[in-house]
Amino acid sequence: MTVSPNDEEDRLAMSRLAQGHDAALNELMERHGERLYHFLHRVLQNETEAADLAQEAFVRIYQNKHKFNVSQKFSTWLFTIATNLARDRIRWRRRHPTVSIDAENPITGHDYRELLPDTGNTPSEDLEKRELAAQVKEAIGQLPEDQRDALILSEYEDASAADIATILRCSSKAVENKLYRARKALKELLPDFLRQ
Repeated sequence: MTVSPNDEEDRLAMSRLAQGHDAALNELMERHGERLYHFLHRVLQNETEAADLAQEAFVRIYQNKHKFNVSQKFSTWLFTIATNLARDRIRWRRRHPTVSIDAENPITGHDYRELLPDTGNTPSEDLEKRELAAQVKEAIGQLPEDQRDALILSEYEDASAADIATILRCSSKAVENKLYRARKALKELLPDFLRQ
């Protein structure tokens, strides 16, 4: 297995963190924080919860700094922690349903995406892209938890099957099966957009 420079830097930072150099956590947060936030946002579909859980994941890293296994990739360990936190949050949501007001500005009544910079597309093209993004987001949200997590890790985080298997605590073959079923389900949920 080839060790990338980032993997080695992560291992060194974890070693320093375990030795009491708390500033090493800042290095890890700078290197992985944004990517982790985006992963959690895709899974949870909520910015505030994604930011909270990204912070919580790094708190768990700090609390368990002596448990890090230097033979594994730090990013895999981090995403395993984050995936477990996200699953716990989703289970909590199911037990405590709420009405979301995130999608609309309560003062203006407009969609927050209207504040994004002009892309140069026509209004109808922008609307079509937003509708497609909303449909894809909704379809991914309908997938079973294990398929959804595997798909997001594969497609958005570019994680390898081996890393996904470690994160989801299953075999690489099971990951391939989850990805196959997820993609098949999306084709059924989005027939107009995902043609074979």
